[in-house]
Amino acid sequence: MTRFGDFQALCHQTPSYPWCNLFYRQLLKHSPTTLTGLSANPKSAPVGVNPECGALRVNNDGSLGNIANIIVCGLGFFFVIALVFWSNRRRAAVGRDELKVFLIMYLFTLPLQLITTGSLLEQGSTALVVLTAIHAGAVAATFWALLANGLVATQIVEDGTLSSLIPFLIFIVAFFAATLYIALDVGLTITKTFGPSNPPASLHSIPLFVLTSIWPGFAALVYFLIMAYIVLGVLRERKPMGYYLLAGVLFVLSQLDYFLLNKIICKGTKASVDGSFIATILETAAVGALYLGWRSITEESWDDDQFYRS
Repeated sequence: MTRFGDFQALCHQTPSYPWCNLFYRQLLKHSPTTLTGLSANPKSAPVGVNPECGALRVNNDGSLGNIANIIVCGLGFFFVIALVFWSNRRRAAVGRDELKVFLIMYLFTLPLQLITTGSLLEQGSTALVVLTAIHAGAVAATFWALLANGLVATQIVEDGTLSSLIPFLIFIVAFFAATLYIALDVGLTITKTFGPSNPPASLHSIPLFVLTSIWPGFAALVYFLIMAYIVLGVLRERKPMGYYLLAGVLFVLSQLDYFLLNKIICKGTKASVDGSFIATILETAAVGALYLGWRSITEESWDDDQFYRS
């Protein structure tokens, strides 16, 4: 019976689910007999724990790893660099510094995602566990940065000032450090606080599940509601809301693809690729739509609006 905080179903049915790298190491150390099928040999095992489908590690039976997502992450990296550059040029725009931090945080997750889902490193290796833990911390911190951008947009505190940036950055560090520690403890079982899971096959960790699965969705929803209030309730404009609505739709579609179509694509291509590359395209496009929404509400026509006066 699956409990809240169990990763077993996700790691079995969802190809390229990065947090499974942490539990593979845990099982390899404490219950190696539970690793069967594709996961039996760490040198060739794909991302996942006894997955139904997954790209074998690079150079095993001619495998290119999760090549499609590797390429998309690489291209997305340069796209987000362009967004950072464009946002930096809008020097008088409200929330410019905070948006740049969010974009840089998302930028940081892309090469980590490339490594943790690309089937490049040997499963169970310390390097893969550490990089996956850093990836988890970066994801949790990125979604705080997203939510904080919504809070900054309300102008409760003046954007770009120490009163805005200090708590903004403190919480980024807090989310990153807390999630990193928990993920490392799950993967390396340094203490018994967050690992090993009991029973081992359940791949159980409530804190890791909350920070990597529940928190991102919650932060994205609250951000969307805040921006809807600002754009429709305060500015009374429709055009900017279209961009935010597009971003929300793209994000939801990315998650539906990842958890519903991912395995279907993997099996349909005989594990040559899976659906994670489509999810990455949609997520990165959602970030681009967020940038367009921010640019739209910070155009010169809004500079004299009292709500956005700095």
